[in-house]
Amino acid sequence: MNRGYYWLIMLLSIPAFIWLVPTLWMVSLSFQPNDVLARTTSSTAFGLIPLPFTAENYAALFSFGQTPLWFLNSAIVAIGMTLGVLAVSTTSGYALARLEFPLKTPITILCLIGLMVPEQAVFIPLYTMFADFGWHNSYHALILPRMAVPIGVFLMMQFFKAIPKDIEEAARIDGVGWLQIFWHIMLPLARPAMMTLAILTFLYAWNDYLWPLVSAREPERFTITLGLASIQSNFAQSEGLGRVMASGVIASLPVVILFLIFQRYVVQAMTAGGTKG
Repeated sequence: MNRGYYWLIMLLSIPAFIWLVPTLWMVSLSFQPNDVLARTTSSTAFGLIPLPFTAENYAALFSFGQTPLWFLNSAIVAIGMTLGVLAVSTTSGYALARLEFPLKTPITILCLIGLMVPEQAVFIPLYTMFADFGWHNSYHALILPRMAVPIGVFLMMQFFKAIPKDIEEAARIDGVGWLQIFWHIMLPLARPAMMTLAILTFLYAWNDYLWPLVSAREPERFTITLGLASIQSNFAQSEGLGRVMASGVIASLPVVILFLIFQRYVVQAMTAGGTKG
């Protein structure tokens, strides 16, 4: 049994390593001098071991250009969008799952219909609306359109439905109002689902490219993905392949660290959802 387990681990390690090769290659190129990469004409010469080794690309990346500003913009947008999605999704999900109010069923159906509408289909109305408000090239223009996420509302609604009603009924017998029940009882119980939603939202916001491309037209409001794309579209401005690879590493590092730290919450949420379902 143990031998079969180890063989399974070895078998799964092969596709995992193949999947990691492009990432390892990117990291390796980011630590190689640009002049060496410029003289290298064969792709086979780009090895996974950076020889010669240099950190010049990272130092130059933060010393010149607008990469630090783009990094800060992405952090502000991602954190703001994550907090907004959590606020809207938890309150809406709890209301749809536990409370009774007029038009509850049509609103739930409308929320489910929103899952089937591609986000690109509403870009033109969103762009026109924010242009009328004069909000483009601002943080709130990058954050507000993505705060009401149907999948987030649906996820929290299903999680709140899975919580036994006895807990809520016992609190109501003690005279606790629905707002206190939501804040002191439901939210602590929903922490795994909230952490999962927060991680997925942060990853989506950090990697988002289309809406910042539409709304942010000034380089000072570019996110890291849009800024790196603008550099790579004109390779002469990137000052070498090593600088481009260093930019990719810097852009990917926060989301990798975030997932490694909070991955246990994702596992808990998936396990709890499967058990209760």
